[in-house]
Amino acid sequence: MQAQKTSSQGSTNLVAIGAFVLVFGVLFVITLTNAPVRSTAQVTETLGAYLTEVRTTAMPFLIVVGLLAAGVASVAALVVRREWPDLTRRRALIAGYSFLAPYLLVTLTFTVGVILFALYIAFTQYEIYTTPTFVGLDNFAQALKSKDFQQSLHNVLWYAFIVTIAQTTIAIALAVLLNTPMRFRQFFRTIFYAPSVTSSVVITVIFVWLYLKTGYINLFLDRVWNLFGLEYKAVDWLGNPKGLIQLVVEASGGKIPSQQWYLRGPSVAWCALMVQNIFTTAPTFMIMFLAALQDINPALYEAASIDGASGWQQFWKITLPLLRPIVVLVLVLSTIGTLQIFDQVYLATAGGPLGTTMTPVYLVFNEALGKQGPIQMGYASAIAFILAVLIFIFTFVQRRVIERGTEMY
Repeated sequence: MQAQKTSSQGSTNLVAIGAFVLVFGVLFVITLTNAPVRSTAQVTETLGAYLTEVRTTAMPFLIVVGLLAAGVASVAALVVRREWPDLTRRRALIAGYSFLAPYLLVTLTFTVGVILFALYIAFTQYEIYTTPTFVGLDNFAQALKSKDFQQSLHNVLWYAFIVTIAQTTIAIALAVLLNTPMRFRQFFRTIFYAPSVTSSVVITVIFVWLYLKTGYINLFLDRVWNLFGLEYKAVDWLGNPKGLIQLVVEASGGKIPSQQWYLRGPSVAWCALMVQNIFTTAPTFMIMFLAALQDINPALYEAASIDGASGWQQFWKITLPLLRPIVVLVLVLSTIGTLQIFDQVYLATAGGPLGTTMTPVYLVFNEALGKQGPIQMGYASAIAFILAVLIFIFTFVQRRVIERGTEMY
């Protein structure tokens, strides 16, 4: 009996060691594929040349990530050692991780590995074709002092504030409207939701055509002005850098100095992109609110009607409080999406005019690929991580402030 027990423990330990070797080996291979090396033909030509380059230029990265891999492998070995003696739990462990393995491999290679790569080069001067040189926090300091980055943050904060509030409000209004009994309700739901399933690239190109000086928006406004006998001057919607606050101040006879660009507010071009984003994203959130509305017990409205509550009072006292958890979700998703805006800017304005539509993600794109100067992968990575921290702070505060009390619903 004692011999069987000893043999069982020995086999369990061997399996745990095998699990450690397997997990560590897989993670180490993933680490090698994401090592920051010079991306030249000589380096990537053969496996031997690549491994030599890794040993020469990426040893700190290998050591740090290798230690993390050893820690993960140790945890895996402990789990296997604990679960293996029980046949049922052993089968569940094998089956579960067999199904998870494809997803885990892809995630670790193309998400976790890339994040660790980006975090490492954020502390280096790295131009893809040169060896990474450790510079500490210089990239982060350079980003925080950069006017381009400051302006991109200014732009995207305006964007997040206006778009998030507008599309959440519109989504709730549309959901309440389409939740009421009406003829052709399914048809209207389909029509309203159609912009959300259309490609962002296609929608952006369509709006670029609409925003042309000879486009349909200017044509429509010209016809409306003519009805009142007024002359309309076509607006260059995507080429006007003047801010909304600046236009109001100038209309009042004032002027905002160029040094105080941050007081001008969102530009006309930026507002044009906001309208496009609201048009395409609000229907997606409308579906979320519509699903939540259909889960509200109609008896609550019947009781409120009997007590004499008006439709507006029912909305504020019943509908909106019960929608609060979904409001939190929508605000968080909207904030994350707006702070990461890229494709509309890339296709419509390329950060112009005068940087008034520049965003942090577009700035990362420019710096990482050297679109407006030398390639600065380390600097671009530093900007990306600063943006990630800001997104985390915003979402954390939103959840703390808005989600408080939602457990009662």
